[in-house]
Amino acid sequence: MKMQYQVPERLADICMLFGVTRQAYYKQRKHNDKLELQQELVLQMVEHLRTIPQWKRTGTDKLHRMLNPDLIKLGIKMGRVALNELLFENSLLVRKRRAKARTTDSYHHYRRYPNKIKDRLIDCPGLVWVSDITYLDATDRFAYLFLITDAYSRKIVGYSVRRTLEVAGALDALQMAENQWVPVENKELIHHSDRGSQYCCHDYVAFLISRGIDISMAAKGNPYENAIAERINGILKQMGLDRTFATFHDVEKTAIETIDIYNNQRLHSSIDYMTPAAAHVRTGELKKNWKSKIYSK
Repeated sequence: MKMQYQVPERLADICMLFGVTRQAYYKQRKHNDKLELQQELVLQMVEHLRTIPQWKRTGTDKLHRMLNPDLIKLGIKMGRVALNELLFENSLLVRKRRAKARTTDSYHHYRRYPNKIKDRLIDCPGLVWVSDITYLDATDRFAYLFLITDAYSRKIVGYSVRRTLEVAGALDALQMAENQWVPVENKELIHHSDRGSQYCCHDYVAFLISRGIDISMAAKGNPYENAIAERINGILKQMGLDRTFATFHDVEKTAIETIDIYNNQRLHSSIDYMTPAAAHVRTGELKKNWKSKIYSK
């Protein structure tokens, strides 16, 4: 025997069926409409940021910190978890990508140096530079970005964009870093890199020695011993350098713009969510939200 169930037609009857008042119903509907509007505003803000190449691959934590001042002004209360769920529901989470080109040639006859920064206390800028090379994809060929980063502040202090992997690009980046280096009294500067031929060759080593800069290198095949430099490469790719450029000029122009934004605007989780430029004028231990294996035994 089928049970007959008559659906109420009037709103008052529906409210009575669920034990709520009409005022409560309208209040809840108004709340849902407001929530949907707020979520739509947040999605529009995120999509706008994603149209900027340098912010295209920014993750949820950074997005939340970047958007939070505007959210407060708009009266929108949304935490990082809620933002992440909203991005997931709308397919706006960033997917990780793998590198395609090899930039390190460690099979050479030059001298290698031991790792001298393992377990070393880095409590101010100008004590340790980390160096690395990453590729950038132009239409007809790869270009290469040579980077030198201050290990304390994560600020990129030297860079060069080149068409080839020759040592001239590494030397240009090193010269830029040296030009703005402020030596720390009674403390030496250590230059740390992988074992690539660019960093082991006679010209590069001679430059470091002539400036009184000590030399340190990661162990063969161990990217964790140059983790900071590897991390910076990945961040720059996420900020818009992972696309294919039409010309070498476009590569160079975008790289310079991206580095400027990275140094002066991007909040970094490993330096207490400051910009590298802000951290570069600080001293003392900075709060880190992840621990690099570069410091572990």
